Amino acid sequence: METIGFIGLGRMGAAMATNLLKAGYRLRVYNRTPQKMEPLVAQGAIAAAHPFEVAEPGGIVITMLTNDAALDEIVFGTGGLQDRLGKNGVHLSMSTISPQTSRRLAEHHRQHGGHYVAAPVFGRPDAAAAAKLWIVLSGPAEAKMRVQPVLRAMGQGLFDFGEDPGAANIVKLAGNMLIGAAIEAMAEAYTLAEKNGISREALHEMISTTLFACPVYQNYGRMIAHQTYEPVGATATLIRKDMELVLQTAWASLVPMPLADLVHNRLTARIARGRGEADWAELALEVVEGRS
Repeated sequence: METIGFIGLGRMGAAMATNLLKAGYRLRVYNRTPQKMEPLVAQGAIAAAHPFEVAEPGGIVITMLTNDAALDEIVFGTGGLQDRLGKNGVHLSMSTISPQTSRRLAEHHRQHGGHYVAAPVFGRPDAAAAAKLWIVLSGPAEAKMRVQPVLRAMGQGLFDFGEDPGAANIVKLAGNMLIGAAIEAMAEAYTLAEKNGISREALHEMISTTLFACPVYQNYGRMIAHQTYEPVGATATLIRKDMELVLQTAWASLVPMPLADLVHNRLTARIARGRGEADWAELALEVVEGRS
């Protein structure tokens, strides 16, 4: 198997990279905080001192970074990927970023004879560790075919949304908006039940096994019903960034999205109360505590 470059070893990235090692891929890894590379190095990965060192000409580099600015810095900054991948190289971006950034990066790589594939993921860190992520992808057909075995080592299913490099990012943003709306809906419904003498937990058990028997209502619903938000998956600060991207894309598309705006405001309130590093599902407490 070829050597894969992997940049970004946060909660999600570290788990995803570990699964690539388990699948037999050789890895070169980079993270801004060097200590986060140590567990992977102990499993056989090679640590890079600079982002460009993870790339082989014509190879595959995966990025799993927090936002558009971090990705731009990795690609275009001093010691970045820039021209390193070169002809036939594939930049596999698995971050949640704007569709505009994906399209701009795709054009950059195309000008250098390479390819860009957007492949953001759905799933919390425990799903990443179990290689149970759902992955949406878009980009050039040839490049998507090449990276499919790599993606299957990290996820349980792939959904292809065509060749527009921004399409997968729009799907990811739409999915996160739906999750946020579900969290808000459960928070309101469970609080209504509780204030009328009905157990939050009992309502959750009924709802999550009948009307809404799906992972979001089962897993996030359990957190909201029991008001227990540990362990942290995605933080309020991180997902607020995603909601900003949703609203920016909605504005550019002339699509009114009042629910997305509400979720964004809930997350803003949590961060203002010093809860930015808590799980984003804590936005449900804004309902429980009667705040707006």
